[in-house]
Amino acid sequence: MSDPVLRAPDFDKQFLVITNVSERGVGAVLMQKGPDQEFHPVVFLSKKLSERESNWSVSEKECYAIVYTLEKLRPYVWGRCFHLQTDHAALQWLHTAMGNNKKLIRWSLALQDFDFDIQHISGASNKVADALSPESFPESTG
Repeated sequence: MSDPVLRAPDFDKQFLVITNVSERGVGAVLMQKGPDQEFHPVVFLSKKLSERESNWSVSEKECYAIVYTLEKLRPYVWGRCFHLQTDHAALQWLHTAMGNNKKLIRWSLALQDFDFDIQHISGASNKVADALSPESFPESTG
């Protein structure tokens, strides 16, 4: 028998959130270090984008992935300091809400409830969240 894929959260340890977005959807994972000092998944998330959402700019989709993910993970991460990793470097400014895109500014303000730092990771390193993006799922035939 193999070890379970998902681990129970330990609220005394820091969380890591990894997000990714594709043309068709959002993928995310909440992780924590285990006793082996390796990161293990606690929660997986995936959501297909609506037609309207699919037409947003890349920065809007990437920011939406963070907003969607953190709202879903609120019971785990609210009130705790955590790390958030994304492969979209432009979102590292998120906490300062500079720019003139009202949607991004509004989302940035909504995220001020959370205590996190954004870390940029390369797309090649974002395998877990990337695998959860609906783009990687087979098309439905029914």
